[in-house]
Amino acid sequence: MRLGVLDIGSNTVHLLLVDAHPGARPIPFASHKRPLQLVAHLDDAGNITERGQHELVEFVREARAFAEQHEAEDVLAFATSAIRESTNGEAVLERVHAETGTLLVELSGEEESAVTFLAVRRWFGWGSGTVLNLDIGGGSFELALGADEQPDVAASVPLGAARLTRELLVGDPPTATSVRDARRHVRSVLAEPVAQLRAHVAPTLVTGTSKTFRSLARITGAAPSSAGVFVRRELRLADLTLWASRLAAMSSDDRAALPGVSPARARQLLAGAIVAEAAMEGLGVDALQICPWALREGLILRRFDHLVSA
Repeated sequence: MRLGVLDIGSNTVHLLLVDAHPGARPIPFASHKRPLQLVAHLDDAGNITERGQHELVEFVREARAFAEQHEAEDVLAFATSAIRESTNGEAVLERVHAETGTLLVELSGEEESAVTFLAVRRWFGWGSGTVLNLDIGGGSFELALGADEQPDVAASVPLGAARLTRELLVGDPPTATSVRDARRHVRSVLAEPVAQLRAHVAPTLVTGTSKTFRSLARITGAAPSSAGVFVRRELRLADLTLWASRLAAMSSDDRAALPGVSPARARQLLAGAIVAEAAMEGLGVDALQICPWALREGLILRRFDHLVSA
């Protein structure tokens, strides 16, 4: 069957269509997305502005039409940190439903972490043992650890790359003071989840999901996306530390010229590097593998699991 996953994230709004059936690997068919940073459409009270709501509604309409054009049998629609942390998030979801007919399901940070973990487990298999997965989004940072398909620990903290850039990294390139403040803030926020994770069994495999981790791996020497999803890609802490310092001295235009870095995400790449470096250092991780599957694939897999058990 052809299934769509509509992802309302903090950096982009993205519809992915896949061809899949229970027990099979989901095969991407087509996608439709737009760089819409909902967190940039917040007013002083934390509400998503009228303009932000209008752009979101228009994209959801586009996505529904795109899915119908390509004969998708169903569309799973969900929203993450940009909606759940806005003051008027519930009202925005009601408006989208009223004006488009699409019911967006709001995922908690822990649900987001756990569903992404499921995708990682299915990609690497049972032979990978105990897995620790890290995922950097636009608004939040998720961490999950476990030996099964459901993690023993699933945490979410407000350390998304777009959020950190907007709130703490001043200037382009950012000032040295703001970079130090950002590093200090990240270490402070990560202290509790890092301690929680380190109290469990050490992982046999550490993975990273999200566009931010893929970009960081690419600039440190990993294979380009054109090499295919089955090529092993690794991000080493030593390389990341070197590049985090380089990124701090670069403008967003300079970063956009790096391999694997899009202009839309160039400015926030430093924030992602700061979060990734602090997490890897705190958790004692020397290197991690990039997983090509993440939240969208996890939702598809969970959907088919429910179909089989029904």
